[in-house]
Amino acid sequence: MIRVAIFDDNDSLRETLAMVFDATDDLIVVGDYPDALNVVDHVQQNKPDVVLMDIDMPGRSGIEAVRLLQVLPQPPRILMLTVHEEPEAVFEAVSAGAVGYLLKKTTADRIIDALRDVAAGGAVMTPTIAAKLLSTFQKPAGSAVRPPAFDLTDKEHEVLRRLVEGDSYKLIAAHCHISMGTVRTHIVNIYQKLHVNSKSEAVARAMKSGQY
Repeated sequence: MIRVAIFDDNDSLRETLAMVFDATDDLIVVGDYPDALNVVDHVQQNKPDVVLMDIDMPGRSGIEAVRLLQVLPQPPRILMLTVHEEPEAVFEAVSAGAVGYLLKKTTADRIIDALRDVAAGGAVMTPTIAAKLLSTFQKPAGSAVRPPAFDLTDKEHEVLRRLVEGDSYKLIAAHCHISMGTVRTHIVNIYQKLHVNSKSEAVARAMKSGQY
């Protein structure tokens, strides 16, 4: 029997998946949660073999939760289930420790098969995601590798560049000729687009991209 825990803030989806999994002979849901704030405690208590993890959740992102679970002596296998199709989100999830990445439009049967594959030690990925990842590695001979596109506006790029350089919010406001409130708004947007929750994570992602 494969023990599964579900972390997703979509109540309807979470409850539907739990019902479908419990109706499957070899799966049992040992916990379903609307956020990952106490993810380590939940996993230690319920000991799932596989965790099905969303990315965008209140309080703590799924990717941050994946990182936290890796410190456990025997971390569960983690399968991401999300709406995010950007290659950089996939890279970040896999780098954090996830062994699978599916989109929420994936059929229930395919998710069930993926849970079995992951529990058996395999890795799974939605075909469209795999194709996008492959395309990021394919380039004409002699061309430079393109860094991940964060879809930031010009002003957000400028603010992020200042963060990388170590500027305070006050200095960013002065350099970019904007108010402190506008700086905070840009930083919130940057965090959302980079799928991070702190300045240090944003700076690390920016530097890793090679754009800053």
